[in-house]
Parts: sequence; structure tokens; C-alpha cells
Amino acid sequence: MSETPYGIGEGPATRVSLSLPEGTAEAIRQRVGKREFSAFIAAAVERELRGQILDEYLADYERRKGPVSEREKERARQVFDEVFAEEGEWPAAS
Repeated sequence: MSETPYGIGEGPATRVSLSLPEGTAEAIRQRVGKREFSAFIAAAVERELRGQILDEYLADYERRKGPVSEREKERARQVFDEVFAEEGEWPAAS
């Protein structure tokens, strides 16, 4: 039986165990309510993954081509967000 490969943000929901400081959990509940707690966590994790993937791409580029200015990095983040928001796809992590 082969597993179906899912991209970030895709596939059926699966239960995982997550430990958070109570203050953080309560702040999330107050902000989004109990019913949207999981969606909030999923969105936060996806944002973090997207940031890490872009950081990996930028680090690889810098290793190959040299330093990238902060202005160029910010522009890369904007383009990255625009492209993947339009396409609805996530890049593969290296």
C-alpha cells in the first residue's frame, strides 16, 4: 500500500498531539474560539514552513552567487508569497 504524497496544506486532516504553554493556548482560544483553534495552528505552521523554505532557497542562492541585500530578500519574500498565493502550490523543501 503506497502513501499518497500531499503537499503542505493538502490532504485529509490528521490528529496530532501538540503541547503549548497554557497562556499561549488561552490566547489562541480568546482570539479565534475553540472551534477554530486547529485551523489557527495549521495556518501558523504553514506560514512558518513557507518562511523556512524561502530561507533555505535564499541561503542556497547566497552560497552559489554571493550575498543578497536585505532589500533583495524582502522583494524575494514578496514575489514568493505572490507566486504561491496565485498558484495555490507550495515549493518543495530541500
